[in-house]
Amino acid sequence: MTFKLNRRSMLALLAAGASVRVLAAQAWPIKPVRIIVPFAPGGGADSSARVLSDLLAPKLGQSVIVENKPGAGSAIGVLAAAQSKDGHTLLMASNSMVINPSLNPQIGYDPVRDFDAVGMVSAQPLVLVVPANSNIKSLQDLIAQAKAHPGELAAGNSGNGTLAHIASEIFASEAGVQITPVAYKGESALLPELISGLVAFGFLNLPSVAPHIKSGRIRALAVSSPQPVPELPGVPTLRSLKLPALEVQGWAALLAPKGTIPPEGLARLEGLLAQALASDTVKARFASLNVTPMVMDRQATAQFLQAETTRYASVIKARGIKAG
Repeated sequence: MTFKLNRRSMLALLAAGASVRVLAAQAWPIKPVRIIVPFAPGGGADSSARVLSDLLAPKLGQSVIVENKPGAGSAIGVLAAAQSKDGHTLLMASNSMVINPSLNPQIGYDPVRDFDAVGMVSAQPLVLVVPANSNIKSLQDLIAQAKAHPGELAAGNSGNGTLAHIASEIFASEAGVQITPVAYKGESALLPELISGLVAFGFLNLPSVAPHIKSGRIRALAVSSPQPVPELPGVPTLRSLKLPALEVQGWAALLAPKGTIPPEGLARLEGLLAQALASDTVKARFASLNVTPMVMDRQATAQFLQAETTRYASVIKARGIKAG
């Protein structure tokens, strides 16, 4: 038996299908949503997640809970998110998520294969700094000294394989100099030795160094963002100093374990995230954290993650960087 649909019936079916899709999008989430932050409470990723959770919860109609799972340079939290199959788990990802697999191939997750992108959240520049009493006054001075004293300049970083460490290795490669990377257990341990002059220079996060730059204990030579940083007037970008390869920024992105949230739910999250990032509340809160909202759709975010993964894998291999 053959059935034929007239135009009116076909339009009715299409309308019904559209209604089902709308209902599916509205149906997710059906229980509280969890955002895993793979760092300890109080940091930039944690603060950003909590700001977003407050804004997303009323829009989603469910509570949004921030859960901190620190350890192993974020790998513990990232792996926990990758393995979650409850359909209501998100990850506040960062640079370390795409760096760690190149340092440890047995880490247990792949940043591209195991996650769906929701969108970017924020960006934060690194600042190339030297002690205030250093005779290095500019990037050109730093390169000149490094060339005059191969391997003698200590480049402090917040841990082996961190973004700060990788930035110093990119600098050495691009400038054609030899340096000695020195790893510390975080920026809080590094800063006193940088201020005292025991470390020649370093690439540090803006929130960590901004107070010391303003107080005159540290001198900023350049920022890694594409544009100048308003908080550091007169400090040039590395792009303007002809080192665009050093545009290495910290970033945060919202991701979901691959295939666990329906496409309609991801699209809804994508739209709500963009709205939140455009709000005055987020702009003001992020400004207080010295981070910039970064709006990017799901497709562009996925491409960005792939590019970052490839970029850092290449640097780690070329410079022979090993896990700490």
